[in-house]
Amino acid sequence: MDGLPQGGVVLITGIMAAGKSTVAQALAERLPKAAHVRGDAFRRMIVSGRAEMVPGAGEEALAQLRLRYRLSAATADAYAEEGFTAVVQDVVLGPELGAYTRLVRTRPFYVVVLAPDPVAVAAREAARGKTGYGDGWTPELLDRGLREETDRIGLWLDTSELTVDGTVEAILAQLDEARVA
Repeated sequence: MDGLPQGGVVLITGIMAAGKSTVAQALAERLPKAAHVRGDAFRRMIVSGRAEMVPGAGEEALAQLRLRYRLSAATADAYAEEGFTAVVQDVVLGPELGAYTRLVRTRPFYVVVLAPDPVAVAAREAARGKTGYGDGWTPELLDRGLREETDRIGLWLDTSELTVDGTVEAILAQLDEARVA
């Protein structure tokens, strides 16, 4: 199982295009019984009345973001209760990261922050099929929020030069640093 206890929860976070989805999927595939919980799926479930998180977003957008976090944490806990390792992937930055760690009840709980430099993120964004940036967001702006406003919780990895497999190996090798509860 590569040292990750079955039935735990792992949060993979970072800015858009940091590699969260790909790394979370690859990590889950390495484990014997795992679920990949995609936080953005909960945002997309809102059919009408959705308030997007954009720079300067209001209280409604923040309330919907926090709802998304509560739903992903509860889903991760439900999978873990059934013996799955839940690998959650979402953009959880600033003070919300500390708040998220209080939402997950499952132990052990690990946090991994993917923190490639903004140049690497911009290159990844340009190479992928979906667009995460726009609406006022840039890799530099989100990266600044990550590095200046987010508590140093869990394992922070500069993945600028790492492959997906290299990132998964680094996570598994440094698992003790990622454990927050």
